[in-house]
Amino acid sequence: MKFAIVSKGDEKSNTLSEKLKSYLTDFKLEYDEIEPEITISVGGDGTLLSAFQRYRHRLNDTAFVGIHTGHLGFYADWMPDEIEKLVIAIAKTKCRIVEYPLLEVIIYYNNERKEEHYLALNEATIKSVEGTFVIDVEIKDELFERFRGDGLCVSTPSGSTAYNKALGGAIIHPSLESIQIAEMASINNRVFRTIGSPLILPAHHKCIFRPVTHKDFLIGIDHLTFVQKDIQSLQFRVADQKIRFARYKPFPFWSRVRASFIDE
Repeated sequence: MKFAIVSKGDEKSNTLSEKLKSYLTDFKLEYDEIEPEITISVGGDGTLLSAFQRYRHRLNDTAFVGIHTGHLGFYADWMPDEIEKLVIAIAKTKCRIVEYPLLEVIIYYNNERKEEHYLALNEATIKSVEGTFVIDVEIKDELFERFRGDGLCVSTPSGSTAYNKALGGAIIHPSLESIQIAEMASINNRVFRTIGSPLILPAHHKCIFRPVTHKDFLIGIDHLTFVQKDIQSLQFRVADQKIRFARYKPFPFWSRVRASFIDE
């Protein structure tokens, strides 16, 4: 079996990564950063997001495992003191594959620039570079509302526990193939009105954002943020691809939620 390791980059994570690499190669597993069958993330959720973006072109061939070396990571099953158990599990047992839905984002431009495609594990966000954020929201090719505010967040079910939750969105189990739209500080008064509530769309619905005033926006795709200019529209839908996690021990979704937000 081929494996790769993505480290957070701090001393603790790097030391653990080197130990993990040594143990796994002792079991005759092959370290391969190009075509890994298993990618091990050592750090926090941000590290796993980095690993996902690095290997998003291999989602059908690569499964992910997380070890958290700082605060409890939502995507991480393993603690640093369990590294020997993880190594034996990877080397000696067959894992259970769990798949989570992803978000597909397509950005179209007004000029002749070709559209760009992205995948998000957690969420995509859109904010105005300057001035009030004004955008038309279409659902199933029909105008739903004209939004005014700070921005919008479109999240996956697993990403519903991240920025979406901070915005007051619902937590959605990843067995439900859906996306969620949450508002950032919407403007609601006698003149302007938005729904003022998160929207959950099923897999067969797509959502399109069409700029009304400005054409330049600050776009976030998981942990990556960049400015995109002269945008014509943005399309969001449940992606055809899914992320695959290698489970070597049970850690149900609601147990993850409780461990991340309730347990002391």
